[in-house]
Amino acid sequence: MHILVVNDDGPPSTHSSPYVHSLVRELQQAGHLVSVCLPHTQRSWIGKAHIIGQTVEPTYYRPPPLSLPPAGIVPQDGEADNAGTTHTRPFQQTEGGDAPEEWVLVNGTPASCVQIGLYHVFRERPPIDLVLSGPNYGRNTTAVFALSSGTLGGALEAATCNKPSIALSYAFFSKNHDRDIIAEASRHAVRVVEALYKQWPQDKSVDLYSVNVPLVSGVSTNKTVYAGILQNYWSSGGCFVAEDVVKDDAAAASATDVEEEKIRAGELPAGSASAIATPGTTSPANGPTPITHRHFKWAPQFTDIYRSVDEAPPGNDGWAVREGLTSITPLKANFFQAATQLHQTEFQLDPPTTDKSTSAVDVPISGLSTAEPVAEKEASSTSDPADDLYALIAYEDPYVQPIIVDALKAAMPNGRLNFITAAPGSTVPTADEPINLQNLLNKIDNRAASSKVLQITPYEAIDFDYVAKHASSTIINSYIIRKALIRKHFLANTVEQWVAKRPQSVLADHVQRTEAFEVDYAEFLDDALIEAFDLRASLDANEELENEEGRKWWILKPSMSDRGQGIRLFSTMDGLQAIFDGWEAEQEEAGEEGYGDDEDDHNDAVAAADLRHFVVQPYIHPPLLLPDTDGRKFHIRVYVLCLGALRVYVHRDMLALFAAKTYTPPWVTESGDDEEEGGPDLAAHLTNTCLQDEADKGDSVRRFWDLAEPEGSEGSTSVKDAIFNQICRVTGEVFEAAAVAAPIHFQPLGHAFEVYGLDFLVSADASSTSTPTAWLLEVNAFPDFRQTGTGLMDVVAQFWKDTLRLVVQRQVYGHTSEEDEAKEDRGALVLVKDVALGRR
Repeated sequence: MHILVVNDDGPPSTHSSPYVHSLVRELQQAGHLVSVCLPHTQRSWIGKAHIIGQTVEPTYYRPPPLSLPPAGIVPQDGEADNAGTTHTRPFQQTEGGDAPEEWVLVNGTPASCVQIGLYHVFRERPPIDLVLSGPNYGRNTTAVFALSSGTLGGALEAATCNKPSIALSYAFFSKNHDRDIIAEASRHAVRVVEALYKQWPQDKSVDLYSVNVPLVSGVSTNKTVYAGILQNYWSSGGCFVAEDVVKDDAAAASATDVEEEKIRAGELPAGSASAIATPGTTSPANGPTPITHRHFKWAPQFTDIYRSVDEAPPGNDGWAVREGLTSITPLKANFFQAATQLHQTEFQLDPPTTDKSTSAVDVPISGLSTAEPVAEKEASSTSDPADDLYALIAYEDPYVQPIIVDALKAAMPNGRLNFITAAPGSTVPTADEPINLQNLLNKIDNRAASSKVLQITPYEAIDFDYVAKHASSTIINSYIIRKALIRKHFLANTVEQWVAKRPQSVLADHVQRTEAFEVDYAEFLDDALIEAFDLRASLDANEELENEEGRKWWILKPSMSDRGQGIRLFSTMDGLQAIFDGWEAEQEEAGEEGYGDDEDDHNDAVAAADLRHFVVQPYIHPPLLLPDTDGRKFHIRVYVLCLGALRVYVHRDMLALFAAKTYTPPWVTESGDDEEEGGPDLAAHLTNTCLQDEADKGDSVRRFWDLAEPEGSEGSTSVKDAIFNQICRVTGEVFEAAAVAAPIHFQPLGHAFEVYGLDFLVSADASSTSTPTAWLLEVNAFPDFRQTGTGLMDVVAQFWKDTLRLVVQRQVYGHTSEEDEAKEDRGALVLVKDVALGRR
C-alpha cells in the first residue's frame, strides 16, 4: 500500500512533533511505501485551511538512519544526535552514494500538504492508496478539539480529493514520553490503519476515520472501539485571556513550541497569562463602556472540556481514551457522523503479526462488544415463542458488559435470544432512572407471555416489583437480601453463630476470630471496645513488650467500605486511637460532604458515611510467599456463582493479587507517604490492586495456577491443589451458614443467581511438612472485574461463559433432572455446595 503521511505538528521535534517518525518507521517495516509531506513548522489548530494567495515553497528533510532512535525521541546518554537534517534542494545523484530517505516540508497548512503530496511532488511514484494524517501530538476527541484540528483538517482535505483518509492522534497523559510506549502505540496504530483500509465500506457511507490511540502501556492489548464524537462546547473562558500591552518581546515567538507543549500537557491552567488586564475605566453616564486596548494571549481553558467527558455517559470518544481504549469515529466529509449503528461496538482487528510480546492476552478479545443494540426476533414456523429469552444486559462496568453479552450469545440457541435496551440510545440504567420491565416488554410485538426474561443490571436498577409478580418467568442476577455475607460485621456474626453450634466446622479454622464494634467519634473509641475482651487483652499485653517482634498485630477494616479503603494495621491502643484521630482530623478539614469524593480513584481513606461499623481481626503473619514473586504478599481472588436456592460453584481459574512492595513484618516500620507516623508501609501489606497506581501495578494480577509450586509439594496432591480444596470447602460452608443460620439477612431465590468475588489469604505454616492455611478475608457481591486487568480478561470471560451456560440450562430451560444434571456442562465451575432450601 502506498501511504501519504501528513500532519499538523511539523517535522520531528521533541517539543511539538515527537511521534511522526516512529509511525513512519512502523509503516515501512510493515511493508508499505510511505511518502511524507509535512508543514515546515507547527500548524496545529488550523483545521482544513489554505492560505489564500500564498506560493508554497518546499524544503527537504532527511530522517536519521535506522541505527538511531526515531527523530523526535529524546536520545539517551551515549546515543548520537537523531534530529535528522534539512536541505534547500532534494538529493541529486551527483552527490554520490545511495539516495537517502527524504521527506518534503512546505510552508503551508496540513490541507496544503495533502494537495501537494497527492498532485505534485510524488507523482512519479505509484498511485497513493491512503492518506494518513498524524499522529497528532495529543488527542483529538470531542467536538471542541476535532473541529479545530489540523490533523482532521488534513484527512478532510484528502477525503474531498476522493482518497480514503485517516486522522490519527496519540493521546498522552503525562510528559514522560517513554519510547517503548510510543513504539507500541505506533505498532498498534499500523494494525488499526491496515484493518480499516481492508474493511473500508464500498458504499461511500464513510469518507474518513478519526482514530485516537492513548499512550498507555499495553494499549495493543486493550480494546479498540467505535465511538461517536462527544458534543461539547467552550465555556465562557474560551481560548484567550486578555493581558496588558507591554513592549514587544522578540523572544516570544521562539517560545511558541515550548508553550504549545505546556498547553498539550495541561500545564497552563485557565487564566494563566502572566498579566491579566484589569477592567476599563468607568463608563460615562448613559454611554457605552470605553474599549481598553489589550493583547489577547492564546491560553485555551481545557478544564471544562475534560469535565464534559467526565459528566457525559459512556460511549463517546473522550470516554474511550480516558478508559485506555483506542477510539474509531467514522465520518463523512460534510460534518455528519457516519455508521452510527457501530458506535460503542468493538472494532475487529486482524491478529497481530508483529512481536508476540506486545500482547498479553491468551484468548482473543476481538469478538467482544461494549454495548448491544436491540435484536430483532427471528421468525420461525417450527419454533415455540415460549422458548425465547428476552435479555436486558446493562451491567455498570464497560469492562465486563461486552463479556456478558458474548457469553449469553454463546449460551443461547440460535434465534432464541432477543436483546432489549432500557431506552433509545441508553445502555446502562441507574438507581435515579430505574428500569420498568413491564413498559419495556409491552413495546415488543409477538412476545409470548410465558417466554423468559433475564435482567442483568446493577443491584439498584433491578425491577424487583416486576420480578415479584413474574417469578416463574423472570431471572435476575442478584438476590434481594445478602448482607449476611457482604457486610464484614454481618459476615463475622454469621460465622460466629455457625461455629458456635458446629465447633468442628471448617470455618472455625479458616476464618479469623473477629471483633466488631461501632464508633461515631474518635473520643468514644475506648467505650466502643468495652466488650472486645480479646482485643483489649492483646493490646495491653503488647504494651508490656519492649521487643515489637513479639507483639500480636491486628488489622482494622471499615465494615461497609470496599476497594481496600480505610484498612490499617496496629498493635497498641495508642496506635488504634491515632488512626481514628487522624481520620477525624481529615474529615474536619475536608468537610463531611466532600470527604472521599475527590478524583483520586486510589484514595485509601474512608468516607464519613463508612466511619461507624468496624471489624478487627488478628493480622495473618507470616503470609505464604512464593518463588519468582519478589517476596510480595498476595491474596487469592475466587469467582463464585450462586444459582437458585441454593447451589454454590467455585470457578477453578483463580487469580493471585500481589502487593506493590516486598513483604516485611508489620513491626519493621517503613512508613509510606500516606501512613500514620511510625505505622507500617501498607504498600507491602495490602494486596488490593485498587490502592496501587497504574504505574506500580505491573504484574500484580496473575493466574493462581501459573504461580510456582510452594515448598512441601510432595505426594499425589500439590500444595496448590490442597489450597484449592480448602477454598472449595470454606466457600461452600460459608454460603450454607448464611442461608441456614442467617435466613433474615441472606435469602436466595430460585429465579435468581448471583456472582461473588471471595478473597483468601494463605498463611505459611511454621512446619514445612504442613499445608498452608487459606483464610477467608471477605465476600464481595458485584466484584470489581476490572481489577483483573486486560491481560487476564479471558479469565473473566470464561467465568461468565460458564455461569450463563448454567443459568440458561437450569433457570431458562429448567433442566434440573438427574439425567439433565449428568449432561450439565459446568466448564471450570466446581459444585461445592447444594443446599435444599425449598426455594428452587
